[in-house]
Amino acid sequence: MGEQHNPDGADRSRRSILKGGAAIALQGTLGMAAPAVLAAGRTIEMPFENGQRELVAFPQKRPLILLTSRPPQLETPFEVFREGAITPNDAFFVRYHWSGIPTNIDPAKYRLKIDGHVANAMELSLRELRKIADPVDLVAVNQCSGNSRGFFDPRVNGGQLGNGAMGNARWTGIPLRALLEKAGVKAGAVQVSFDGLDRSPLETGPDFVKALTMDHAMDGEVMLAWAMNGKDLPFLNGYPLRLVVPGHYGTYWVKHLSHIQLLDKPFDGFWMNAAYRIPANDCACVPPGSAPTSTVPIGRFNVRSFITSHMQDSIVPMGQQVVVKGIAFDGGHGIQEVAFSDDGGGSWRAASLGKDLGRYSFREWSIAFRPARKGTYDLRVRAKSRSGEVQPLTANWNPAGYMRNVVESTRVIVR
Repeated sequence: MGEQHNPDGADRSRRSILKGGAAIALQGTLGMAAPAVLAAGRTIEMPFENGQRELVAFPQKRPLILLTSRPPQLETPFEVFREGAITPNDAFFVRYHWSGIPTNIDPAKYRLKIDGHVANAMELSLRELRKIADPVDLVAVNQCSGNSRGFFDPRVNGGQLGNGAMGNARWTGIPLRALLEKAGVKAGAVQVSFDGLDRSPLETGPDFVKALTMDHAMDGEVMLAWAMNGKDLPFLNGYPLRLVVPGHYGTYWVKHLSHIQLLDKPFDGFWMNAAYRIPANDCACVPPGSAPTSTVPIGRFNVRSFITSHMQDSIVPMGQQVVVKGIAFDGGHGIQEVAFSDDGGGSWRAASLGKDLGRYSFREWSIAFRPARKGTYDLRVRAKSRSGEVQPLTANWNPAGYMRNVVESTRVIVR
């Protein structure tokens, strides 16, 4: 069970913030003018071609890596993941598809609409929504489908992201199933679609609407979340309500959720039928430079792991023991083991797994490393899920730049 949140206090607090500095800052940042006043005055060089990025502090956020400002696309600096298994709210990545995002939401006027193939169509306030079921907590990773796209070779179109378009949080809300049961699902319903308050700036732009199968929507784990790490959702992460789809890529985690519709036939919108699709095979891959013959919508994460304690070209003292740490995760089976190599994959030994926060969460791991010689070491880490899935040693490729999960290399310098 999650902690009880006070909707009155939370709503009043957020309302005053949005009508004050944060709303003004968001409007100024997302308007026609460049967000120069918010620039942190620093840049970062990502480890791929044309990788220079600004670090910019948007409202409620520490300086993050700026990909675009209209719409906001902000990547978490990878060093943040050294702070622990839970990603702080102010460091959590931001992804929008259209620049027409809301900049001021009055929680007292906000309503969630549910209609379509239901017995009881409804429009619910936040207060009414929270009374439908007892709140629950779930720790889960949200990862952009294109996380790590900048490393694809040959290069692919789309936002050139490093490894920071992901984050792990404790989400609080109610199961989607509770709301669907309250509305009364009619026989013949096959899918549920989800729409948020963001819009295309052009009438011809397809509204960002996603859909889940009926069985998935009713699994009891998909959530309507209003809190993140014990606090109201940050505005840029979907305030006041977002969909949480554990184990699935962020394209399904609709922000500023405003409309849920039950459908008696599969949803045929652009963002399901044309966008966010992967090759229809086990590896979701094709030979580099080629096109798939058939595709399916992207779904669950594949297994991944990272070293977080040491960045590229970190200095390590010879003969002294250091602890190498990191994170691993997958699409919901959970992590069975993590193997570590200090010789570029020539040999492997088991790392120790940290506290299990749930099968959808980052799992921390650690291992002792004592270099016996000076020079460079190629450190690698490889995770295996409880389903038996293991990270590949060679990167898979697809034309959309999705689902990279190759074993990564971190070079350290021993002196």
